[in-house]
Amino acid sequence: MHSLSRRHFLAKSGGGFGSLALASLLSSESPAAAPMRRAKRVIWLFMHGGPSHVDLFDPKPDLARLAGKPLPDSFGEVMTRRKVAQNPLLGPIKPFRPRGESGIEVSDFLPEIATHADDLCVIRSMHGDSVNHPQSVYQMNTGSVLMGRPSVGSWVAYGLGSENEDLPAFVVLPDPAGGLKGGPPAWGNGFLPASYQGVTMRAGARPILHLQPAEGFSRRQQVRALQLVQQMNQEHLRKRDADDELLARIKAYELAFRMQAAAPELVDLSEESSATIRMYGIDQKPTEDFGRRCLLARRMIERGVRFVQVYSGDTNGWDAHSDVLKNHTKHCLATDRPVAALLQDLKQRGLWDDTLIIWGGEFGRMPMSESGTGRDHNPWGYSTWLAGGGVKAGYVHGATDPIGLRAAENPVHIRNFHATLLHLLGIDHEALSFFHNGLDERLIGPTDDVEIVREVLA
Repeated sequence: MHSLSRRHFLAKSGGGFGSLALASLLSSESPAAAPMRRAKRVIWLFMHGGPSHVDLFDPKPDLARLAGKPLPDSFGEVMTRRKVAQNPLLGPIKPFRPRGESGIEVSDFLPEIATHADDLCVIRSMHGDSVNHPQSVYQMNTGSVLMGRPSVGSWVAYGLGSENEDLPAFVVLPDPAGGLKGGPPAWGNGFLPASYQGVTMRAGARPILHLQPAEGFSRRQQVRALQLVQQMNQEHLRKRDADDELLARIKAYELAFRMQAAAPELVDLSEESSATIRMYGIDQKPTEDFGRRCLLARRMIERGVRFVQVYSGDTNGWDAHSDVLKNHTKHCLATDRPVAALLQDLKQRGLWDDTLIIWGGEFGRMPMSESGTGRDHNPWGYSTWLAGGGVKAGYVHGATDPIGLRAAENPVHIRNFHATLLHLLGIDHEALSFFHNGLDERLIGPTDDVEIVREVLA
């Protein structure tokens, strides 16, 4: 199929999974282009700043034994951001204990999440390519260390569309303290049509700024004005052969109008029971904010939002350079109970089997100390966990080396993690593409060395 006509076809069809399925039928690889869909939706809990895997989900007895000593020469040279390779090793800050029937070891930092150990699929061998925050945030969110690529949520929205025409397919709940390193491009649409960009929402009467009409402008007046604008837009569009960017902007205006009624109800928690409010910790100051956003994430997927990303951590977030104990005590206290509540709530409401939950940051932390009690960035080996739709429960995949420095057994690069995520959603990572600047671009980049991590599949 000629590239221009293919791009035109995708624009006409909305660029959704239906067009990808048709494309697969026209290709010689059709059997591989239709994986079984295990999950319908995603909630991604993003711990911004880099949570310490060796203090949370990756117990290292050798690190405890070698604490205070220099890094053994056998580990070779280490690329670090702040030249901490020669600093003494720092042992785990809190004890790890086997949890549940699976015996997965989880730190005392996270006692509530630990009660769900038998639900977790912990990947202890994640690794990426940059020691810096912005590049690592981009890579985890978009597959590339460079700014400007479409985010995972945008790709999923492009591939599967929305289940609710009154709400966006991809919603982001940023930390209200702000300061994400890398900024909004982390949930941007890149070269995909603008309608697939992550929509940021917040709690309260105004979930999206500037969504409501001007004061004194009745709904009837607004409808009439929008009808006229849409007539003019459609005429403009016809003269430009269904231009992708123009079509995306028109759709965005239509969605904004529909959201005026849907969004306020979505963020109104008054209909939730007092037991639910307590379960998420919304009645307690340390957990009120993250608990509220976790509950909003559940309400969103119930109403057909396809992909929700919830951020924890302001400018520094989990970035424990000087004091892991102080930093992680604060952030674990704020998130532990809400995350455990979300897992329980999804089960209670029959949403568990087809919702994929992701927990993790842009990288982990070094086993060497920084400032005596802190840790530097570590993209070479760290932990992420999955739960819910289609993943193996009570399972640990891969391992870092004896001190948690590098992925050593069954390493999982971010490209393979993304391919696995798409597979769980029923999307073939090679078929999901968009024609841009003469290339069929993909989330996972060149496909030669990309593999689905099949061991984590249920």
